[in-house]
Amino acid sequence: MPQYPNRQFLDFEKPIKELYEQIDQAKKLAEKNPKIDYNSNIEQLESLIEAKRKEITDNLTPWQRVQLSRHPDRPYTLKYIDKMTKDFIELYGDRNVKDDKAMVGGFADLDGETVMFIGQQKGTNTKQRQLRNFGMANPEGYRKALRLMKLAEKFGKPIVTLIDTPGAFPGMEAEERGQSEAIARNIYEMFRLKVPVICIIIGEGASGGALGIGVGDRVFMLENSWYTVISPENCSSILWRSWDYKETAAEQLKLTSDYMSEFGLVDGVIAEPVGGAHWDYDQAATTLKDTIKKTLAELKKIPAEKRITQRIAKFEKMGNFIES
Repeated sequence: MPQYPNRQFLDFEKPIKELYEQIDQAKKLAEKNPKIDYNSNIEQLESLIEAKRKEITDNLTPWQRVQLSRHPDRPYTLKYIDKMTKDFIELYGDRNVKDDKAMVGGFADLDGETVMFIGQQKGTNTKQRQLRNFGMANPEGYRKALRLMKLAEKFGKPIVTLIDTPGAFPGMEAEERGQSEAIARNIYEMFRLKVPVICIIIGEGASGGALGIGVGDRVFMLENSWYTVISPENCSSILWRSWDYKETAAEQLKLTSDYMSEFGLVDGVIAEPVGGAHWDYDQAATTLKDTIKKTLAELKKIPAEKRITQRIAKFEKMGNFIES
């Protein structure tokens, strides 16, 4: 993960940046005045950084959590796979159109067990973001994901999906190639998979782009992720004809992990390192890995047919209805 000064800071993280700058100044003074001990000052500032990270993340607004989920330093799907597993073998293509770089997947060794990992992948720089289409998959991306799920089912291997997308790609060419059908087909087929399926929103979980790989026996969210039918910006543009109300939209959408857990739309919230996953990749990956292993152990005890029945019932009971 990037270290200061290469680390990027959001507006509400500026107090942390200021503390890093003070540490820099103290280190420069220590070089100029080797007889004076600045270590205690530096240690105090470092402890203040930890406290400030906690203070900031304990008081985040829904919009700030949305911003945190998009943090440029935040780990993406391939980073989590790299940190949690070994011998990852990426598989490519939908055997119909092409290989969609916004959707990645393949078998990996998770502490001695072979697991199929599938997820959206954003780029880490401008060139990579263009290559990965900012994590917005085309129909061939969802068809590739389904192909890999069926492959995992064929060999009796569990499936873990890592969701991080602002939505499926909305371009005309995507619609021409059957974007809606591809997502609908994935949802339909994921209900019937005979192997355990775990879905985890690790960043952005928007609309059908998330649902296309989001049907599982267990659905989790990372603490600073979000999950809803539409992004706050697009919601604001529809309701108020402007993006200026995106903060209000984020509040009204109730899209954060605490609300999703309260509504019963996800099965649990996975804690992140203090300040967010972008502060400690190793800790974030370890916590995620522990949750996956524990959940897989639970799901394996349930017969396949019963798992499928429970999976369907789980999604059928979602939502509240008022008869008038």
